[in-house]
Amino acid sequence: MQGHRDGHGFVLRDDGEPDIYLPPNEMRAVLHRDRVKVRVVRQDRRGRPEGRVLEIVERPPHPIIGRLLNEGGIWLVAPEDKRYGQDVLIPKPAIGDARTGQVVVVELTEPPALYGQPVGRVKEVLGEIDDPGMEIEIAVRKYGVPHQFSDAAIGEARALPDTVQPADQRDRVDLTDVPLCTIDGEDARDFDDAVYCEPAVVSGRGKKPNGWRLLVAIADVSHYVKTGHPLDVDAYDRATSVYFPRRVIPMLPEKISNGLCSLNPDVERLCMVCDMMVSAKGEVVAYQFYPAVMFSHARFTYTEVAAILANTRGPEAARRRDQVTDLLNLHDVFRALLKARQARGAVDFDTVETQIVCDESGRIEKIVPRVRNDAHRLIEECMLAANVCSADFIGGSKHAGLFRVHEGPTPEKQDTLRAYLKALGLGLSISDTPHPSEFQRIAEATKDRPDAAQIHMMLLRSMSQAIYTPVNSGHFGLAYEAYTHFTSPIRRYPDLLVHRVIKAILAERKYQLPALPTPGEAHEKLRARLQKNSAARKTDAPPQVKRQSPEMLAWEAAGLHCSANERRADEASRDVEAWLKCKYMKEHLGEEFGGTVSAATSFGLFVTLNDLYVEGLVHITELGGEYFRFDEVRQELRGERTGIRYVLGTKVRVQVSRVDLDGRRIDFRLVREGDELVSRALRDKGVPAGERGQPARKSAKRSARQQRDTDRGSARASPMQALKSAVKKATAKAGKNGKPRKSRR
Repeated sequence: MQGHRDGHGFVLRDDGEPDIYLPPNEMRAVLHRDRVKVRVVRQDRRGRPEGRVLEIVERPPHPIIGRLLNEGGIWLVAPEDKRYGQDVLIPKPAIGDARTGQVVVVELTEPPALYGQPVGRVKEVLGEIDDPGMEIEIAVRKYGVPHQFSDAAIGEARALPDTVQPADQRDRVDLTDVPLCTIDGEDARDFDDAVYCEPAVVSGRGKKPNGWRLLVAIADVSHYVKTGHPLDVDAYDRATSVYFPRRVIPMLPEKISNGLCSLNPDVERLCMVCDMMVSAKGEVVAYQFYPAVMFSHARFTYTEVAAILANTRGPEAARRRDQVTDLLNLHDVFRALLKARQARGAVDFDTVETQIVCDESGRIEKIVPRVRNDAHRLIEECMLAANVCSADFIGGSKHAGLFRVHEGPTPEKQDTLRAYLKALGLGLSISDTPHPSEFQRIAEATKDRPDAAQIHMMLLRSMSQAIYTPVNSGHFGLAYEAYTHFTSPIRRYPDLLVHRVIKAILAERKYQLPALPTPGEAHEKLRARLQKNSAARKTDAPPQVKRQSPEMLAWEAAGLHCSANERRADEASRDVEAWLKCKYMKEHLGEEFGGTVSAATSFGLFVTLNDLYVEGLVHITELGGEYFRFDEVRQELRGERTGIRYVLGTKVRVQVSRVDLDGRRIDFRLVREGDELVSRALRDKGVPAGERGQPARKSAKRSARQQRDTDRGSARASPMQALKSAVKKATAKAGKNGKPRKSRR
């Protein structure tokens, strides 16, 4: 079950077929996230299958988070997640120490019924809604993110030493004299990768260097986190670290993530090394893996490295005189790897990522774009090279492991993209079996067009999401035949598994996965989606479903778990960012900003503000007094009377009209530029100047009808709702004697 804030809901089918719509009256006895059995009874007015609930199969024990309210002596909790369509009644003895208005976690004691609301008890008091960091406390519980380590895991972490012990260094290569360094962001606290590069003779018998030796050293987390131990169980449960503004929910306790395993400067650390020989063409011609002990000689930031590379005689370079040559060598190998990337045809779109800057109280000070410089790209290419080597090493050894797989677009998405490119008249398209170079060619050919952002966004939307799977299908976006994640074991569990597999291969033994929990709800949804995509590609079965052996079953479960939890982390992070942006925009209600249309839908336009990087909705009823049609192929809204077009990339000016914190939604109103666009469109159609500001009565009526029919997620009212509405209106018109006034009709 997936509830909707307007009262209706959808059943997400296990077989991946289209969702089944449930009207509000069918939602009275079910809750968001319930597993249900339904029967399709009809097609609704929009052609969707409409269902009736036959049975509630399972009600997962998800807590409900909301604010405690007292209305007329009745205590209730209004869920923060509006997909739970009903308030929860709380008996007075079940309130505990909670006070009115506080945010609480509720445990249900009685489920909802057709004629009764759910009943619960206060399980935990989180605090006041305005407390700093409250949005994060809500998100981690709302999405079920594990945020407390078990006592056993904490005890195991405490028992670990604070420094590398002599016994730990046995059978390891000593790299303490190699000037490895880390390059990370200014606010980074855990350093899991270090790099070093020097010119080397890669091919031939000459003495003149014709390539480079590139070392990528990764924190050896697997030495301390043992398979099946409490630390490992907790790490698997989390599967990834979750990053919020001003806070991180780590995969491992801080003693490990920021201390013992972090490659901090000027201390010895254990590591796994990918030692590569890179040719002048950027090809890795040889590599080897080995455990080592290292000593980080410097901790650089991306900004600092970019400044040194831009000016080797500047103040930054003067402070780091001993490491300048090493950085220049890294830059040289980066440029060679970049050439190889371009030759492969890997997809590389320039997208704008933003960073929320908060003050000590958690209030947003500003939202700034993240600028990718050569230092970011340098580290990225080094990590990609190490990841490819690890995939090749595991694949060549015939050992099971988790690959990072990114399949090409489904035929349906290919058709949508072709139709879009054809409608633009670009003269560019993709083949029936597209290669990533085709996408990159289109991106390059259109990068200077005014609608470049629109075209690149459509290219991105046609892509699939990457997943973890034990069967290698290649990485479409990066144009690799095999790819895996090796470089971040502090914050990603798949990387930790890859380290264990590599160690097992080096020791000529086989790594055995521990017994893992049965895949849950999120895993089943992901499995269904993969099956659907596989069917669309006309393959026998997706890699995740080929059950060749119990061993492959275990690796498949691990891949599904890590993929699902990666999405959970992304959703929780986006939810917090959306809340913070809404909170920020409440301070700008009524103000006007320039913006760019970032998406066009049947119910309006999503506009991103140019200066604040915040997205909001201009509802279709705010576009003027006429009827707008949505062209799915062109991804545009077009006015019937004026012919005005709103597409991705259209520049507009908007006013902040409404902010809904609970719904994480910001509404804009179109101003000025919208009027100018309408006037220009009418002028082009030959409408006299005196009539351009007067919308036709017919168009106004159609606009009103469109407001009723809009797909903003609203549903038709049930008969009971219609009756209540009629009674309410009649009561409002009642005279002094309390009787409804007679209708003139």
